[in-house]
Parts: sequence; C-alpha cells; structure tokens
Amino acid sequence: MGRRAVLEGLRTGVLAQPWRGAVIHAADALNLPTLAQAALIVVGPPAALSGATSLALHGISAAHEPTVHLTVPYDRRVESRSGLIVHRAEFTEFDVVEVDGLAVFSLDLALADFLCDGDKRTAFAALDEAMRGLSSDHCLKLRENVRDRLLDRRSKRGIHRAHMLLALATGRAESPPESVLRLIVVEAGLPVPEAQYEITTIDGRHLYVLDMAWPELRIALEYDGFAAHEERSDRDAERDQRLAGRGWVTIRATAADLRDPSRVLAELRTHFKRRAA
Repeated sequence: MGRRAVLEGLRTGVLAQPWRGAVIHAADALNLPTLAQAALIVVGPPAALSGATSLALHGISAAHEPTVHLTVPYDRRVESRSGLIVHRAEFTEFDVVEVDGLAVFSLDLALADFLCDGDKRTAFAALDEAMRGLSSDHCLKLRENVRDRLLDRRSKRGIHRAHMLLALATGRAESPPESVLRLIVVEAGLPVPEAQYEITTIDGRHLYVLDMAWPELRIALEYDGFAAHEERSDRDAERDQRLAGRGWVTIRATAADLRDPSRVLAELRTHFKRRAA
C-alpha cells in the first residue's frame, strides 16, 4: 500500500494497529483469526497460538475471548502487551497443527494446558464441548490423549484439578452453561448427576431428556437459556407437571443461578434430604 496510504488508513479509521508491527482492517478488529494472525506476525517464529485462543480456533466456543494467547520457547524474550498474553513453554513441531493457516497447539495439548491454568469453569465447559458429538471411541481417545499430555507436563501446577475435571466431563452437555452448572453441583458436594437422562414409557417409548438427573431419587435439574426458555416456558411448565405425575421433582436454573447458585443448591439439598429420608 505504501507508507502514505497506511497512515491515511490509520488516520481515517479504515485500518487499525492492534500492536506495533501489524496493521489490520478496522472492520476485523474483533475477528479472532485476524488478531491471531497479527499476533504471530508481531512475535515472529517460533511461536504458536495457545490456551483459550487455540481452543477457540479449534471451534470451542466456550473458550472464546478477545485476548490472544501465544506461546514461545523459554529462550525467547517476548513481552506481553495489551490484548496479547505471551506464555513460555517447551514445545516441538509435533505439538503444533495448522488451523486456517495459523500455527496452533494441538487440541489435546491446548485442553491439557487450559485445564491446569485456565479459568476452571471455562476449562471444564471447553473440555465438555470438545467431547460433544464424538463417538464413544473417539471420546475415549481424546480423554487418553489429554491425560497423556497432563502426565508429560513440566509444571505440575493445576494437575490435580485437571484430572478431576477430565474425570467429570461427559461430552453430553448441550451448552457450556450446562457444563458449568454440572461442575457447580459437584463442587457443592452433591452426587454426580447423570447427563442427558432419558425418560421413557414402560414399553420403551421416548418421552423426555433431562439435562441432569438423579434417577434413584427422581430429581431433575434443567438449565433454561434465556431465549430458549422464553419461547417454551408454557411447554416446560406442562412437562414439569407431567414429570411430577411420574414422581419427579424438577428444579430449573438460569444464567443468574450460575453467578449465584445458592438458591439452586438449597433447593437440591432440600429435595435430596426429603427423598433420601
């Protein structure tokens, strides 16, 4: 473009400079692949996109965030800056794959790192999402690969937490908030619920699928996403009544309950106490 055109583009707002050394179209300022490419250009090789950024580029929506995470070898002196977090770790060319032309940590390595170092709820939701839709064999293989990555980690910080999250994940949650709700329930000391539990008639005909359930006590926990619940609130109420006729009690949680789960946990404990008695 030439220096004059670039400066004019920056002055008029057509172009933007996320970091010194890279210029992008301003319209792409919130586009993660664009920012990721800019980060790789600014830092230079050897480097690979990692953490939440690598997971998001692998298609894991739960891990999407505006900050770009990138890893370089220990011997490189590269500093973090606003919107770009630089990590240091040893990795080989076999740890890096290409996603849309970008150098990205492999999915199993990215998951292992994030389970140890990332936000706990986000990490668990990301793992659950990565498993979603996989066949049982592929899900088992992904779990094994992540476990091997954990065993190979140089740093043992967060290892215990990562193994706990890995054991709890099922890949059956229909959304990241459902995964987070499951983690909240288990961390509160309640029994591990069955995910996507199917209710059938006596002759095996499908009736309902519950987000989470404790079948022995006939307690169900449902997560209501705002938009979905607004459209089907009457239908959900009718379903809860039908389930009550079969001896089930249904507790419903919303996004607000993820921020403050005290109400949901209190209701669960009350029903557990009554039904266990």
